[in-house]
Amino acid sequence: MIFPCILSGGVGSRLWPLSRTDRPKQFLPIFGGESLFQKTCKRVDHPGFAAPIIIGSNNHRFLIGEQLAEQDLESSAILLEPVGRNTAPPTLMAAMIAAEADPEALVLLLPSDHLIRKEDVFVDTVFKAEEAARNGSLVTFGITPKEPNTGYGYIKVTDGSAPVRPVEAFVEKPDLARAEAFLKDGSYVWNAGIFLFSAQTMIDAFKAHQPAMYKDVAAVMKSRHSDLDFVRLDREAFEKLADISIDYAIMEKADNVVCAPVAPEWDDLGSWSAIWSVLDKDGDGNSGLGDTRFLDSRDCLAYAERCLVSVIGLEDVMVIATSDSVLVAHKDRAQDVKTVVEELKAEGRKEVELHPRSYRPWGYTERINAGDRFAVQSMMIKPGKGLSLQSHLHRAEHWVVVSGTVEITINGQTRLLTENQSAYVPLGAQHTLHNRGKIPVQMIEVQSGTYLQEDDIVRHAGTSQQS
Repeated sequence: MIFPCILSGGVGSRLWPLSRTDRPKQFLPIFGGESLFQKTCKRVDHPGFAAPIIIGSNNHRFLIGEQLAEQDLESSAILLEPVGRNTAPPTLMAAMIAAEADPEALVLLLPSDHLIRKEDVFVDTVFKAEEAARNGSLVTFGITPKEPNTGYGYIKVTDGSAPVRPVEAFVEKPDLARAEAFLKDGSYVWNAGIFLFSAQTMIDAFKAHQPAMYKDVAAVMKSRHSDLDFVRLDREAFEKLADISIDYAIMEKADNVVCAPVAPEWDDLGSWSAIWSVLDKDGDGNSGLGDTRFLDSRDCLAYAERCLVSVIGLEDVMVIATSDSVLVAHKDRAQDVKTVVEELKAEGRKEVELHPRSYRPWGYTERINAGDRFAVQSMMIKPGKGLSLQSHLHRAEHWVVVSGTVEITINGQTRLLTENQSAYVPLGAQHTLHNRGKIPVQMIEVQSGTYLQEDDIVRHAGTSQQS
């Protein structure tokens, strides 16, 4: 079997304000209701592939689980990284996990934030490269370039028409003149960061080229332990790992690297201008997501999360409106969104880190409004799930059920609330919620008090669910 390993730990700050630290670009459902992460998982939900190994941030664990469940997809393992350490350490971890399951296993390493429109072409190329990987080669997939793009690294391959060819050189991101020369030369492909290799071959490569990292990763893997559907790693040991890409750590040092060129209509969607380039457009080149309108405008992008967005008399402009932030920029300045994000982060602005919707093991909460001494949020509790038994030192709460039936317990008294019914939770009262039914419960929660942050929670024995 080929074990796909999906790397999902990135942030994607250039897609702010939709992409944020707690819900980065790979989890945004902007492609027909699906996210790039879901599309990547479905891409390898195919005969010949095992269930994927997923390696992502601990902060995104509930998002990963939720999006797998939405597509009814399984995973071999979900490893949670305590901190980000680039792509080399997770590559070795995936090889170790696959080798434990099958000493002859192959690993297909995939970023979770790429769009591939011709998935059958990509999968066919993977199978054509399988023999080379089983024979001990490290296979990298090179995207046949369609333009002189300066945002990607390049790979120079030997001439020929074989499906897998030797690699002559890895090339850093070029300036425009060199990119144009690469395109004209015809022997250069974009480095997509997608790899196929024998698990044992990759383990041996780390032993040969990165022996210290091999020992450190092996120590981290010994620390792993299961937690519900996830595999946790020791934070202290993980933080000692080198922060380095698989390209620098192995691929540029090994002498058994080959390349499989492929043209699957691939895009690394790293900016809003890149998103615009792949979306459907009207007759004037405008793309809209959500409730959007265009008048006398050309080649514009508009995204509306909750409100109506109208674009009038503009050209090459992007308008991205979420429930708490609005971005307006020229498409030529799409890369500068990252600069704004860095400035906001330096100011400590929550709009960089926190999305209004926050996922939990039992469902999610979503901010509606907040002010001095009050906050309002919606809540969804999944069937069979519940919150921890808890109390608050600084706030009281009012609950209103919008749909469904929820079991509530306040200071030991349990009763049912149904649609349009409400309950009051006094300050300091021990309370919990459970959805014993078959459909999701939708609620509104109004908080009032002197301190309304999420760290004002005292947990009590009684349930293992998290708030």
